[in-house]
Amino acid sequence: MCGRFSMSIDSDDLQTALALGQMPADWKRRYNIAPSQPVAAARDAESKQVEWLQWGLVPFWAKDPTIGSQLINARSETAFEKPSFKYAFRKRRCLILADGFYEWQKSAGKSSRPFFFSMRSGEPFAFAGLWEFWQPKDQPGEALSTCTILTTAANETVAPIHERMPVILRKDTMWDWLLETNQTALVSMLHPAPADWLRAWEVSRVVNDARQDTPECAAPLPGGRE
Repeated sequence: MCGRFSMSIDSDDLQTALALGQMPADWKRRYNIAPSQPVAAARDAESKQVEWLQWGLVPFWAKDPTIGSQLINARSETAFEKPSFKYAFRKRRCLILADGFYEWQKSAGKSSRPFFFSMRSGEPFAFAGLWEFWQPKDQPGEALSTCTILTTAANETVAPIHERMPVILRKDTMWDWLLETNQTALVSMLHPAPADWLRAWEVSRVVNDARQDTPECAAPLPGGRE
């Protein structure tokens, strides 16, 4: 799964690196993005505008938006057929922008150990995502735009830490995720990133606390594994 990630690049640098359109005026660097928080996403391949979506997908048919806390990730192998995701898979795909993500390694009898993963090149990238627009029937003015991150089997870099990883799209292919309409072609994009794209290191357990959002979250742990 993907339960935390980072977007620690300035707005102008990210815009240039990924050839993005208009950026949010209230942009700030993030080092420990957690579920239910706003994430930077692009939904339109023409304008390439970046906007805020709430992390945790709330299907349009949901009676209660709290379901979003259970839908922060969607398995790419089945998302196109699951009731919570299939409509978004067809019509409402998005790119969720990041420059790193965290996974936790479970150890028998010990606390899980967090690791940070980023591109060896240092470049930002996008997670393949889905988004939904939800509006309660009795409160027509209270609209909510939410999203989920698609996951896939871990590659050789991530597998020693966790069995799943987010689907990563680089600049040269990421807009295809929004433009493609054929389901078979879309599913074919949802594979693990090549192992040599990524680097990883152990980080402090300070990242476990969603209230912590400082560079320390992604800093290598002294004496930790790489």
